Order: sequence, then structure tokens, then C-alpha cells
Amino acid sequence: MVRQLAQLREIPLEDVSALSQPTLKIHTDKDVETWRSSRSYQDYAIFLRRLNESVVGHALPATGSSTSEAIVRMLAMLDSLDTWIDEVPAQVSPQRFGNLAFRTWGQRLEKESDALLRTLLPAEYAVVIPQVKPYLLTSFGSFGRMDYGTGHETSFALFLLCLTLTRSLQPVPDEERNIVLKVFPRYLRLCWRLQDVYNLEPAGSHGVWGLDDSSFLGYIFGSGQLRDQTQIPVSAVLHPPLPDTNLYFLSIMRIHQVKHGPFHEHSSQLHSIATGVPNWGKVNSGLFKMYEAEVLGKRVVVQHIPLGGLLQWDEAPMQSEAPPSLPSRMAEPPSHGATRAPWAASASQSAGHSNTRGTMAPPSSTEPSS
Repeated sequence: MVRQLAQLREIPLEDVSALSQPTLKIHTDKDVETWRSSRSYQDYAIFLRRLNESVVGHALPATGSSTSEAIVRMLAMLDSLDTWIDEVPAQVSPQRFGNLAFRTWGQRLEKESDALLRTLLPAEYAVVIPQVKPYLLTSFGSFGRMDYGTGHETSFALFLLCLTLTRSLQPVPDEERNIVLKVFPRYLRLCWRLQDVYNLEPAGSHGVWGLDDSSFLGYIFGSGQLRDQTQIPVSAVLHPPLPDTNLYFLSIMRIHQVKHGPFHEHSSQLHSIATGVPNWGKVNSGLFKMYEAEVLGKRVVVQHIPLGGLLQWDEAPMQSEAPPSLPSRMAEPPSHGATRAPWAASASQSAGHSNTRGTMAPPSSTEPSS
């Protein structure tokens, strides 16, 4: 089913030089609410919805659409960053969490980020580099805390949003599909390798009650891929190994690589989804709600994300300007504050699933996060 989507606005290149530089603006819970009413938040909501819609019914690897030069350059940049891991090997001294070599990798990123972006972007986009550089630098983890989490993943998505607002990337279905099915898997594999080689700590993990220690968007996009089909039940994820045709499956298999023991014990939220949600459409809409509440709505996560400039801090226009199919926030319907797990009610009502776990809301994280 094709849904009507809001159009993503365009910021002309000639307007970029007059914009302020992105800075850290979220310091209090009130600032989080200010952001949630901002133009940048609305832009991000539209962007994620468009990405999600572009992959409905499509599998990995991406086929059937041409790859733009912008996508080719993005993949090449991620490949280059991956080779740096070989050139900056982990230190052999005992370090429980966060190998110090990750800071060396990060220092190289900071030193070479301008050159990377000049290679990534056409010459006329030079004015965009100061605007997008802060998001690139925060996309792969914290070099100070030596951790990685959903805030860093969100920074990379905002990096892609900025490139789309300025039309380095195009907001058309083929390009958006390639962002999800080509760029995002490459980014995830790079980040997984960084986590493994440098032993990065999960940033602000919710532990057993969280969806995933480090990532979230793969589950949203993967459930979006499966949203309108009925051949693969949601419970299929309980029977690994899973095919690498779907971002949700890839994310589940990643968990099996890094965690041991019964799945319902170390990943109770994902187990609740698998045993209690009747179809992928409800999984997809529920994950949007949870992402808004547990990632974008948590100060400890978003306080490290710079805002301003391309990602405007001012209040969004009235939502009546957007099509009715796009709610004022990402959820359908909008969520208010921290939510109970969206699938908890359906799980408790689902016959034959008395062993469903994870039906209580994840606790608010108090650890440092990013």
C-alpha cells in the first residue's frame, strides 16, 4: 500500500552561508521539548518516514535501481573509514572497555574529516561542509567515553538528512531506497566492526529491557521492508539463523553474535515483539513510537547532538501544512512522553503466548548516553 508522504523541504546552497553553526543546544528536559517542536525535528520525522516507505516490499541486497554518484561516493567514504581500522590496530594491553586505539582512530577522523567531505561532496557544496561535519564526527561513537549508542546512529541519520535538505542526496524513492538498503547496512557493518575491534561499551544501555544496546534504526527500516507482507511471521526471528535479506534480521543476528544465553532473557523486548505482535505493520508503527520516546525523547541521548544551522532550532510551521498521513511527530498516533512498550498490550491479549516477556516499560536511563 502506497501512502501519501510529505515532501522534504530544500535549503538552497546560496542560503547556507548565512546559517548559524550547529552547537549543543539540549541541556535540560525542557530543551528536549523545544527540539520536539522544532523545524529540524519535523524534517527528521518526514525524512525517516520517507526512508521507511521507500523500502516497503524490498529486500537486501538492493536491486533494480540505478545508483547515483552521491551514493557511490558515500559508500566509498565508509569503505575508507573501514580500512583505517586495519591501519589503527587495537592495543594489546588489557582494557576492559574501550581500547585506547579507538581514540587514535577518532583523532584521524577529526583531522581528515574536511578532506573526506570534500571528496564526498561536489565542489559547489563546500559551503555545506561546516554544517555537516559535526554530525559526521559524532556518527561512530564517543572518542572520549569510548562507547557507541543510538545517539551516534541518530547523528549519522541527521548527517544524511542534511545532505538531503541541500540536495546532495535526492528525496526520491530510488535514492531513498539506496540510502536504506546500501548506505545504512554499510554504516552498520562499519560500526559493528568498530565496536568489536575497539571493544566499545554500549552507550547508556537499558540492559535487558532495552530494544538493543547500540542500534535502533535497523529494526525500524527492517520492519518497514516487511510491513505489507504476510508470508513471514513476526515470530520467525525466534528461529535463527535468519537470512541476510532484511535489516531487522541482520540486527537480530548481530545480537546473537555478541550476546549469549536464552534470547528471551537478554533481549526481552525483541522477544515480546516476536511472540505478541500480530503483524509487521504493527511492529513498524510501534517501533516508531518507541524510537521517539526512548531515543529522541531522552535528554541523555540527544544532548550530544549538535543542532542549528541546517537543522533549524526554531519552531516548526503549523502541521496543517503537511499531508494528513504524516502526524506532527513520528508515531501514528503521536506518543506523549515515555511510552510503555507499544506491543505490550497486544502481547498480553495474544492467545497462546503466556510466556511473553518484557511487557513493562523500559526504565528511564540515567547513565551517560549518546
